[in-house]
Amino acid sequence: MVSLSEEKQIYAQIQKKLFYIIPEKWESVYLYASMIDMPNQRPMGEMYFYYFPKGIIKKKPVNCYEIPNAFNIDEEEYAKLIADLYAILKKLRQIWRSKHHKEWTNLTISIENFQFKVEYDYEDLTQSQFNSYERHVIWRYLYLKPNLRLLGRKDRNIIRRYQEFETQNELPKTDTYLEGMYSEPVRNIVDFEKTLSVEEALAQSEREDTPTETLKSRIFRKKRVLQDIIEIEEDGELTNNQILNWKKK
Repeated sequence: MVSLSEEKQIYAQIQKKLFYIIPEKWESVYLYASMIDMPNQRPMGEMYFYYFPKGIIKKKPVNCYEIPNAFNIDEEEYAKLIADLYAILKKLRQIWRSKHHKEWTNLTISIENFQFKVEYDYEDLTQSQFNSYERHVIWRYLYLKPNLRLLGRKDRNIIRRYQEFETQNELPKTDTYLEGMYSEPVRNIVDFEKTLSVEEALAQSEREDTPTETLKSRIFRKKRVLQDIIEIEEDGELTNNQILNWKKK
C-alpha cells in the first residue's frame, strides 16, 4: 500500500519541477496531462501548461512551449525537463492506481493563491465527444478564462458545443486533492540575478548579439527546434507522447 507521504513526495517533485522550468515570477500555473492506454498499442498522452506572469496588471498566459524562444534557452535541454516532468506524472499515476485501485486518464494541476490542487478525471478519452484539439480549447476556456470575443470562430463553436453538451449530460466524476503550496525556495532554469519578464527577455535577446558567451548561455544555447513528437522510454515502456506537439515559429 502506498503511503500518503510517498504521494506527497511526488506532489512536491511536481511543484519543484514547475518552479524550476518557469523562468520568471508568476501568479498562477495550470497544467493538463493525459495518459491513455490503447489496446495492442503503446500508451498515448499529452501535456501542456500555462502560467500567468506576475504583475500589477493581469497579463496573458504564457504557453510552456514558448519559454525556450522567449528566454533563449536551449530547446533540447528544455525538452528533457518537460519529459522529466511527464515521467513524474506517470509515476504519480502508478502510485494513485496502487493506493486507490483505479486509474485516471487525465488530470489538471492548478497552483494559485498558495494552494496546490490536483483534479483527477477518469473519462474514457478514446470515447470522448471531443478530439485532442477540442479538449485543449475547452480546457483553456475552463481554466485560463479567455475573452471569448477574441477567439476565432472555430474555437467559439467548440466552446458552444461543449456548453450544450454540459447542459445535456452528466459530467464524469472527478477526485480532487488540495494542499498548501511547496514553500522551499527553488531556483529557476534561467536563474537571472534579476528575474526578467517575457517582454524583457525578448528585448534582451534582441540586444545581445555578441560572440562572448557566459557558461550559462553555453549550457542553454539553442541547438535545434523541438521535435513535434517525443517518445519517452521509462522502465522499458515506450510512450507515444504528444507533449511537444507545438507550433514552431
